Amino acid sequence: MIMPLIKGLQITLSHMFKKPVTLQYPTERPQIANTFRGLHALNVSHDKAKCVACYLCPTVCPAKCITVEAGEDQNHDKYAAKYEIDMLRCIFCGYCVEACPVDAIRMTEQFELANYTRADFTFTKERLLEKK
Repeated sequence: MIMPLIKGLQITLSHMFKKPVTLQYPTERPQIANTFRGLHALNVSHDKAKCVACYLCPTVCPAKCITVEAGEDQNHDKYAAKYEIDMLRCIFCGYCVEACPVDAIRMTEQFELANYTRADFTFTKERLLEKK
């Protein structure tokens, strides 16, 4: 009856002198893997978004969280007049990044997604352009 108690104390005392593995977040930041898929961001080329509204990203998205509406400029070039991602529906699979033929969308290393309202989780084109 005393042996299990001593064995339990031995395990407890051995852990007291080991280096803790807990990060003191937010002062200590976690190491993020290179393949991490965080928040989305739109890439910029020549001071405008690279997206040509080809509709491949909403087509390939399994969660159907991407909304794209096409527009046309003075040179008859197609662009995304409206580009929205509903982050509450997104499963962060990265299919939209792989499907894009012009490399217009990327996944960032940003993982802090907390907000107070549902409307804050709808990322518009302007909000996706400001992500670094």
